[in-house]
Amino acid sequence: MAIIYEKRDRIAYLTLNRPEVMNALDPETILELEEASQDFNNDPNSWVLILTGAGDKAFCAGADLKKLIPAMTSGEMKMELSSKRFFSDIYKPIIAAINGFCLAGGTEMIQGTDIRIAAEHATFGLAEPRWGLIPIGGSHVRLPRQIPWCRAMEILLIGDRISAQEALQIGLINKVVPLPELMPTAKRIAERICENGPLAVRTIKEIAVRALSMPMEQGFILESLMGQRVFASEDAKEGPRAFMEKRKPVFQGR
Repeated sequence: MAIIYEKRDRIAYLTLNRPEVMNALDPETILELEEASQDFNNDPNSWVLILTGAGDKAFCAGADLKKLIPAMTSGEMKMELSSKRFFSDIYKPIIAAINGFCLAGGTEMIQGTDIRIAAEHATFGLAEPRWGLIPIGGSHVRLPRQIPWCRAMEILLIGDRISAQEALQIGLINKVVPLPELMPTAKRIAERICENGPLAVRTIKEIAVRALSMPMEQGFILESLMGQRVFASEDAKEGPRAFMEKRKPVFQGR
């Protein structure tokens, strides 16, 4: 299988499973990735997704050039499939556990996640222009919004790799940890998120993502409208009640 998709309690785990090619993306992997991510999105019992790669060398080294590029340049693979923005329609939290090379499509993929933890040996980069190509997984839109403009353009235009520490310094990732601590750290963060109200968490992410493409005043209106739905929910009653009763809230996501 090109991916491994598992669910444990409230956390889903999605592992890119092509370690022999550094978890590179081919058409089959992209389709399986889309199917698994939509299953996560539609499952009310899955609250957080952890995304990682198989092995200890690579998270994802980008496109499988032997399969993906010929399919795209020949027209056999529709461009809208290959350029679909990773996780763009998912408003549940996604944590990237970056276990090594995170290049080209790998760097694009993590831009669709919310919290990013990298192993110390991880490296990042968008080398597409060095081969006469461009990144088509959303980096032109996402990267300049996520890190300073000049650093984003340096990564996009030059195509050099950067280390995990440099990625941390520019704000592309949240933490750098030794490899043995990578998945435990990601799991702890996921478990912490799962302690919060799932409806509130999903709404927070949806507002933040949608407001990026809105004028500020429209974003405020969206926040108010969606906030009304949360404050009318059962979870919004359970939270204050649990606080008054000095116990942990039991949220239902409704």
